[in-house]
Amino acid sequence: MGASKESHCWEAGSESVSNLTDLKICFIAGTLGQGGAERQLFYILQALRQNGAIPSLLCLDRHQFWEERIKDLGVPVTWIGQTRSRLGRLLRIAIELRKSRPSIFQSQHFFTNAYVGVAGRCFGMSNIGALRSNGEMDLRDCGRMGGKLNLALPQIIAANSRAAMEYAMRQGSGPDRLFMLRNVVDTAVLRSAPESYEGPIRLISVGRLVPLKRFDRFILLVARLRQKMGREVTGTIVGSGPLKDELETQVRVSGLPPNSIRLLGGIANMGPIYRQADILVMTSEYEGTPNVLLEAMASGLPVVATNVGGLSEIVSDNKTGFLVDVHHEEDLCAAVTRLIDDPQLRRSIGGLARGYVEANHSLDCLPGILSRLYQLALARQA
Repeated sequence: MGASKESHCWEAGSESVSNLTDLKICFIAGTLGQGGAERQLFYILQALRQNGAIPSLLCLDRHQFWEERIKDLGVPVTWIGQTRSRLGRLLRIAIELRKSRPSIFQSQHFFTNAYVGVAGRCFGMSNIGALRSNGEMDLRDCGRMGGKLNLALPQIIAANSRAAMEYAMRQGSGPDRLFMLRNVVDTAVLRSAPESYEGPIRLISVGRLVPLKRFDRFILLVARLRQKMGREVTGTIVGSGPLKDELETQVRVSGLPPNSIRLLGGIANMGPIYRQADILVMTSEYEGTPNVLLEAMASGLPVVATNVGGLSEIVSDNKTGFLVDVHHEEDLCAAVTRLIDDPQLRRSIGGLARGYVEANHSLDCLPGILSRLYQLALARQA
């Protein structure tokens, strides 16, 4: 390894899968709603089941989107959120761990890391915490003391971006307890659309309808491209959230023709939606390593995105997409216009984007990554 501090963090490459058969792993999740972390949990559990491991899941909530889908994998899901008391929840965790006796206890959400760290120490089992996005918001949302405990207590932290790893090190975490657990997507389901479509260029933006995503910028972009630059484009926003009414109002008063911009709400199966688009536009002021970006790239879409969070870890500027300064809306418009005007460039960038995701973020990569993570966790406990 090199001499830099971050080079000692653990990152999975192309390791072969060691024997996951009969490895008992208990996960804990705070929620099983339609978020990126929950989708990644489903993929992890699926990969473990397919490779002979014996996973189980404890959850603080119940009756949410992924619960039945996870049960359909043959993974038992146990609700432990009967009380809001942390001590009471820890007691229920202890009862369940005594029953299942896993070798590894793993958290899928940062705010459940402390349970993993405490229970792991009490039962002498390997334990793994989670850190997502750039790490900063995870710590902030848990408060000063909660953030510190959730970061410090697990033996190993599995982060899904280098930005999160670097932030954890700035908070005092040793690099030897940080592991890169990349997000993955199902590239077999997400595929490029045929090239027979003729019509307006279709822009798409996907995410939760919250201020940080800046969908207002997306609406303004579509309006500018149509009204001031004469481009024949339409826009689609996919997602749910508290800004739905506000964004619908912005569309109504924008002066755009009907159906120039559609708000579709949340959609579980995004594959067909991506195949009905030409360019993904991300206008966020904050991102981590979003599943949306990987899904769109796997679908062969060129991406234009603000250069925030961990996006530069995924998008190679001018190769697999375009990254622009978050404050330079002129550059955003120019990059989209360039793709509108050059169909061959759209196809080329979209093809390179899919190739990158297939090589680095496909489901096929996941068993090897997990094998490496669990080898490290078990060695740390020994």
